[in-house]
Amino acid sequence: MPYEFPHEVEVFANNIDTSITEEEIAKRRDMRSTLTFTIDPKDAKDFDDALSFKLLENGNYEIGIHIADVSHYVQEGTILDDEAYERATSVYLVDRVVPMLPEVLSNNACSLRPLEEKYTFSAVFELNTKAGIENQWFGRTVTYSDARFAYEEAQHIIETEDCNIPDEIAIKGKAYKVDKRIKDAILKLDELAKIMRSKRMKNGAISFDKSEVKFNLDATNNPVGVFFKTSKDANKLIEEFMLLANKKVSEFIGKQNPPKTFIYRVHDEPDDQKLAGLQRIVSQFGHQLNFKTRATTTQSLNTLLKDVKGTKEQNLVDTLTIRCMSKAVYTTKNIGHYGLAFKYYSHFTSPIRRYPDVMAHRLLQYYLEGNKSTNEGVYEEKCKHSSNMEYLATKAERDSIKYMQVKYMQDHKEDTFLGVISGVTEWGMYVEIIENKCEGMVRIRDIKGDFYRFDADEFALIGERTKTKYQLGDEVEVRVKNADLVKKQLDFILS
Repeated sequence: MPYEFPHEVEVFANNIDTSITEEEIAKRRDMRSTLTFTIDPKDAKDFDDALSFKLLENGNYEIGIHIADVSHYVQEGTILDDEAYERATSVYLVDRVVPMLPEVLSNNACSLRPLEEKYTFSAVFELNTKAGIENQWFGRTVTYSDARFAYEEAQHIIETEDCNIPDEIAIKGKAYKVDKRIKDAILKLDELAKIMRSKRMKNGAISFDKSEVKFNLDATNNPVGVFFKTSKDANKLIEEFMLLANKKVSEFIGKQNPPKTFIYRVHDEPDDQKLAGLQRIVSQFGHQLNFKTRATTTQSLNTLLKDVKGTKEQNLVDTLTIRCMSKAVYTTKNIGHYGLAFKYYSHFTSPIRRYPDVMAHRLLQYYLEGNKSTNEGVYEEKCKHSSNMEYLATKAERDSIKYMQVKYMQDHKEDTFLGVISGVTEWGMYVEIIENKCEGMVRIRDIKGDFYRFDADEFALIGERTKTKYQLGDEVEVRVKNADLVKKQLDFILS
């Protein structure tokens, strides 16, 4: 991972004029007086999106999705742009970030920090009380962020409708009171987001609410605790408005005649064979799936994901369902997004950390200026590179989590853990520990008291003499036999 920038790229970035000038403001829609704020993770260093809210005289709402205008600073043909393109994405490892852009941009000029004016690229919508779109506008803006919230703070407002943020969830650890205008805006945005989400689900979107594994690290970046991050209303509020901007920008360009080259984020239909495999496994837990039509497929997948919530097999089923899905990729050839149930979808909302979003900004501005379509072949090549780099980043992020899990378990060799059998093979069974989602292998030769054989039909190991059965989804108690940091592998023994 290129965790340092070449010296000449740093020098170039540090010499960019990041001041807000009257001359540049004159070329943009000035939205500095509109109530604007950000909602991000508590530990976020860069804020690449903000929401603005305004009640209109006709009773509708003007909602702006404002994204850092990275393409204003990262100009084509510069060494900074070449470097960003090569990296194509930021990589979020457990103990560090490998950024796509130097810090002077990612954490300063392009970060929509509170009480600062920033250049932004915006999608502004007039929504009615039923979250229907009455009007839309895309273009470059200048905005001023009135406040910054952590998801926990926004969640507190949504749950309690209270302006008072208590000590324990306040970003700065000190209780404070939220401006009533912002409280009202968050509550209304939450209401509209829920309507939009419900429409999306009715249209056949698939609801993956898989919890993310996170670590508490000590001063030397060693894992001392494991916890899970789940998506609540505040996360879903931001997600819905980001999806709206991504969808509408891509629809705006995708529906133009004659057609224009654009960067789409596409997601093909799931693989039939993998779905059949999923059906075989989930039937062991009493779940039935119906793959007759596209509608019944999405409906039964959503029902499955809902039914397993809170059960011992939840993580296993979530993981297997995700594996049935095709991989989302970047391309100039639009086939729609299956998982979101959108005919048009792009990435527009995270240009600080994704190069395709920078390209989407450039193309949108180019077309807003009335230009004809640009070269598709050139952009298809860039899409392929972006998809490849995203794949490598995802792999690195997974490896980083696996590494930390093994490191964490090294210090818990004496402990006994309750786990779920998450995979069965002829050489043993995989067990995932419930409390920290660390997965390891119990080898057949380490199971005492009988000789075990693998039964592929039952997804089980069965003892020849005792007929004892270890089956997918069963709970077992395990201890760590071996933790190999180099291979990022855990070996367990039954306790």
